[in-house]
Order: sequence, then structure tokens, then C-alpha cells
Amino acid sequence: MKQLLTLAVISLLMVGCARDEAATAPVMDEATAQALQEALAGEHRSETNRARDVYRNPAETLAFFGLRRDMTVVEILPGGGWYTEVLAPVLRDEGLLYAAHFPADTDIAFYQRLLGDYRDKLDANPDVYGEVQVTAMAPGTGAEIAPPGSVDMVLTFRSVHGWIRDGNAEEAFANMARALKPDGVLGVVQHRAGDDMPPEGEERNGYVHEDKVIALAEAAGLTLDGRAGINANPADTRDHPEGVWTLPPSLRLGDENREHYEAIGESDRMTLRFIK
Repeated sequence: MKQLLTLAVISLLMVGCARDEAATAPVMDEATAQALQEALAGEHRSETNRARDVYRNPAETLAFFGLRRDMTVVEILPGGGWYTEVLAPVLRDEGLLYAAHFPADTDIAFYQRLLGDYRDKLDANPDVYGEVQVTAMAPGTGAEIAPPGSVDMVLTFRSVHGWIRDGNAEEAFANMARALKPDGVLGVVQHRAGDDMPPEGEERNGYVHEDKVIALAEAAGLTLDGRAGINANPADTRDHPEGVWTLPPSLRLGDENREHYEAIGESDRMTLRFIK
């Protein structure tokens, strides 16, 4: 029965990854699929974070990127650790997870607080997070997210707009490419700008044009290998007063039009897979 259930999970993952004709996903092996479902159902995940699954589609997304439980993976700027909750238990026994967070010597108080809270999260549950290696994502400083050429997969979720804002997007992509082995995978999920949106302002509203992300990756020596509609949201009109942060989970306007923004859900997002 367990084997039949696991095979059914794999089939569901692959159906989800096939939503976009341009996407051809690797077949997730049975052991990884089982570990992924156990991680998603784990007691270490808060109900608040579980509520985001319907918008972030972690099982389908990680299947599309080709995750295996024996991989060495870098999670870029994990923030509060939403995806770490999923990746750490999957990779704990046979793989390795680097968490490339804000640098410890940052003088930005917000970054210091996020990094401190993240480390506290890891320390509070060593059974789940004890093998996670915390490194730094700090383009322009020479810091390495992982040893060069040592990584099977790098994953970045909703970070590209920040690099564009800070003027270091090219270096950020170069850092990620440098860490990858030949044939390694870069998986990108990013708020997606509409075709009618001007390229100016990406650093302010959070939405980035898909062709710009592709150009940044290609300039770093990576090749687009697939794109999927897994995290698309056609209800997102992208014209919100506080950009992507108007929508859940930020809801920056508080109670103002809250029901309207909650009905939209999280932002429309591109899901791209690149190969080194």
C-alpha cells in the first residue's frame, strides 16, 4: 500500500509540473517523493506556513526543478525559513543544504534580525535542521554561497527584484552559477511583470520581466532548460499600490481592501529552470 501511495504522489507531482507545455520535468524518484510528502506534513511546520502551500506549490515546484534527496543544494536568502522547513528534512540524511542568508557582519538592522531569527529557528530543532550549513549571499563582497563547483542545485525564491534594486543582480547570478557543478540546476521563482509593464520600477514593485531574468542567467553562463506555470496566478493584476507586498502574505495595507487582496492570493510568479 505504501508503495502504491508513493507512486500516486509521484504521478500527481508530474501532472502538476505539466501545466505548461514548455515545461518538461525530471521524474522524481520514489524515495525523494516520499521524503518530500513527509516533510510537508511534518509537525515542525507551523499552520501559518502550511497555509501558504496552496499558493507556493512546493511539491510541484521542487519536482519541476528536479530535486533529489541525495543532492547538495543551496537555498538563497531563506528569510524566515519557509522553504527550509521543506528542504532540510528531505536532504538531511543523504544530501546537504546550504542556507545562503544575509551576511553576519551586515549593518542593516532588518537583515540582522532576520538572520538571528533564522539561526534561532535552526537551533531550536536540531533533529530537523541540525545538518543545515549557513553561509552568506552578499554579492560584491567575495563571499561564497558554497564551494565553487560543488553544488547540484541552487534555488532562489522571490529574490531577483532585490538584487536589481541594489544594482548587483549580475554578480548575484554569477555567484549562483559559480557554485554549481557542470549540469547543475538553478531554479528561480520570481514575481512576474506583465508584458505591458515598463521595465523601470522593478526594484520598487517587486515584479520583474521574465526575459530579464533569463538574460541575467544566460549572462552568467546558464541555459534555460524549462519554464512552468506552476506558480502562475492570472488573478494578479499587478497594479497594487504597494506592489507585490500589497498581496498576501505581507498585506502591507493592513485592513484596507484586505478581503479583495486575500481573494487574489499571492503574486503571479514565473518558475524557471536553468542548467550550467
